Amino acid sequence: MKKQILVVEDDAAIRQGIVDALEFAGYEVFQAANGNDGMRMAVRVGYDLLLLDLVLPGPGGLEILAEVRTSRPAVPVIILTARGEEADRVKGLTVGADDYVVKPFSVKELLARIEAVMRRSAERGSDVKKITFPGGAADLDRREIRFKNGATEELSEREAELLRYLSGNAGRAITREELLKRVWRIDPDKIETRAIDMHVARLREKLHDDPSEPKIITTVRNKGYMFAVVKS
Repeated sequence: MKKQILVVEDDAAIRQGIVDALEFAGYEVFQAANGNDGMRMAVRVGYDLLLLDLVLPGPGGLEILAEVRTSRPAVPVIILTARGEEADRVKGLTVGADDYVVKPFSVKELLARIEAVMRRSAERGSDVKKITFPGGAADLDRREIRFKNGATEELSEREAELLRYLSGNAGRAITREELLKRVWRIDPDKIETRAIDMHVARLREKLHDDPSEPKIITTVRNKGYMFAVVKS
């Protein structure tokens, strides 16, 4: 499946040039032309990397970056800056950007930086490996749930990956379509989203999460599912 990149840039010519270059390089691209759309997409859309301009109508790039680092701490971010914005560039790196590209930039440089950041992101092992919840803990690499009373449950590979993604985005409502893209790695149009509901139901059962009033994997009406932010 193609890697997905979100581009938030208000300059139409620059944005279109970036989108064209990324699509030609084989990426799937989402785009936003202002801070409001950028903020909304940055926290709701599934993507592998964010290209973020700092100066935007509406919420600025640094505000979006701060929100992304709170809600999606593992997503790599490259900020796009003008040559004279050194202070903002430094602040962006301090807030949590992985790299920056100074305008004007070449397509070759941009693609090289994207590839380098994605490679570093994969190598740093940011995926959730263990989670705790009321009553026990799950070792996702071993695909095992162990409860405080000594009981255990085994997870299928798909269940472990689903729990990994949900817990890695704790506190954020995730749509069924995003789960199909990011966990199943398939086009949501090619499978019924009922598959997600069935897997969530099995996860709740194995986590001993009461389906009538779930506390661990909650249902967010008209959106999808959320791994609740809880303390064990």
